[in-house]
Amino acid sequence: MNVVLIGYRGSGKTTVGRILAERNDVGFVDTDELIVHQAGQGIAQIFASEGEDGFRTREEAAIAMAVRIKERVISVGGGAVELPSNRSLLRAYGSVIWLQADADSLSERISKDDTSATQRPNLGQGGLEEVRDVLKRRNPLYAKLAHLAISTAGKSPTTIAEDIEAWLNL
Repeated sequence: MNVVLIGYRGSGKTTVGRILAERNDVGFVDTDELIVHQAGQGIAQIFASEGEDGFRTREEAAIAMAVRIKERVISVGGGAVELPSNRSLLRAYGSVIWLQADADSLSERISKDDTSATQRPNLGQGGLEEVRDVLKRRNPLYAKLAHLAISTAGKSPTTIAEDIEAWLNL
């Protein structure tokens, strides 16, 4: 099982990825967690000290490292799809699943996540308007890259993992 989970921040990639990996006895890696571990600082601090370009360079290296090992579930940061090199690596790795949610739901999830405010940088003005603006740019990239899009609306992470397993015929 070579699965990549893509989608906006707050779509459930890490939670669903952990469940999917555990249920299928394969490895799991979250590239954002890998970046934080390697840098020894949070994503917001990386953005502050190195800018978005510095973070994206680190992200590209983390993705290249993650795809070297087969039989795992990989969760990537929401903006990973913006670099063509990342899209190529992810698509070549395996089944790319887009976890979709509408802007209102994502904004609500993000605002309820205590770690989001302290560990994630704003990519614009913040809040619902930022989510809408960034989704306008990224949704076409997610759609083009994904083999499957799954709406997360009203579904538990376990149900989403089960939907992915059904699509993969597991």
